[in-house]
Amino acid sequence: MPPTTRSAGLLAAGALLLTSGCAALSDDSGSSASGSDSGKVQVAAAFYPLEFVAERVGGDLAEVSGLTKPGVEPHDLELSINQTAALQSADVILTEHGFQPAVDDAIEQDVKGAVVDVEKTVDLRPAEEGEDEHGHEEEDAHAEESADAHAEEGEDAHDHGELDPHFWHDPALMADYAEAVRAALAKADPDNAETYAANAKALTEDLTKVDEEFKTGLAQCKIKEVVVSHDAFGYLDKYGLEFEPIAGLTPDAEPNPAQLAEIGEHAKEHGVTTIFSERLVSTALADTLADDLGLKSAVLDPIEGLSADTEGEDYLSLMRQNLDALKAANGCQ
Repeated sequence: MPPTTRSAGLLAAGALLLTSGCAALSDDSGSSASGSDSGKVQVAAAFYPLEFVAERVGGDLAEVSGLTKPGVEPHDLELSINQTAALQSADVILTEHGFQPAVDDAIEQDVKGAVVDVEKTVDLRPAEEGEDEHGHEEEDAHAEESADAHAEEGEDAHDHGELDPHFWHDPALMADYAEAVRAALAKADPDNAETYAANAKALTEDLTKVDEEFKTGLAQCKIKEVVVSHDAFGYLDKYGLEFEPIAGLTPDAEPNPAQLAEIGEHAKEHGVTTIFSERLVSTALADTLADDLGLKSAVLDPIEGLSADTEGEDYLSLMRQNLDALKAANGCQ
């Protein structure tokens, strides 16, 4: 073959490879190949409870990408390039504004999908209702500063200082969010709207069962007070218990020695038997307090994410584990 013919052949082959490579990376709409190949609705879920809802409502028709991997504390999430790309290409994005700043920042960029924000679909309780009595002044000041900063930026936003984000501890509110997810999936994939409706109904039935189990299981408890590692369980007070957090709304908001002493006095006064720690963060503070007071220590899972110990569990089973732990600690019949 003459040199010019050989060169032309190589250029043609190179062009074919380049074209094929581009086709493997995107379809005509510019979405990722995984979406076009699977034919499923692409869903990006910011953290585990939202991921659970997406998987149940979407079923086999949705491909769900959880942005917070097992073992990662959701508040500490930093998005990788691939995770940011998943957000940008998702058909539906599940998030809770103010809970994970990294996700908020990414969503403010160029995302094409429908955003199902917990703040806009669930009746969140004011954080003041779940605040402890010890007045974590530093955290309150930080919340005020954050709120002022958001106002200056013209954002219609809430931070932990205004609303308690841990809504998933109320199964009824999880059902409300499931309905919002159903609507978003049905809009993205109207041909399968009936299936999404059936899936959401089945999930709501499961959530209602758990809600009833909590109402019955915690109806008659000898002890009403519960000392927990951080202020993540305020929504459970609908069942008649009162939660006293060692730390604030985020796990790293630690109290000072005077506040710890006051929590200890509170525990003694109300006959508390157990100090609850949690997964995904250090148990040292809760364990030390339990040792100092001569009390038991146990785990109450905030269910913000899965861990190596709970990778075989799901939201429903973890809620039931929490119920069993509360019943044992508080003498519930």
